[in-house]
Amino acid sequence: MPVNETFGWIWMLAGVVTGLLMGLRFHEESWLGGYTSHPRRLLRLGHISFMGLGILNLLFAMSAARSGLGPGGLGIASWAMVIGGITMPACCALVAWRKSLHFVFAVPVASLFVGVGLVAWGMVTR
Repeated sequence: MPVNETFGWIWMLAGVVTGLLMGLRFHEESWLGGYTSHPRRLLRLGHISFMGLGILNLLFAMSAARSGLGPGGLGIASWAMVIGGITMPACCALVAWRKSLHFVFAVPVASLFVGVGLVAWGMVTR
């Protein structure tokens, strides 16, 4: 799916940019409360989620046509992958800011569960 391919490359670029920005301060021991602090860990998770979910969207774009999903299933899976990709780093940033917002992770997790689950189902049943 073209939207997932484009999104995947843009998200990998976002991962490189966020890594660059965080890398400007990584040498400061106390930055964001230190290496093991909650905010710093969540921001690192957000950075790597850009890369990982970008790759996942690229993999989806390459394998969608070979799955046994019809156009409706492919559309749902495609947008579920994009929504999961957008919301995961956003949730990481939110929870880094306010620990009590941890429940927002249900959105990207559910979205990615639907997307990956549909693709897996389509591959098994083709």
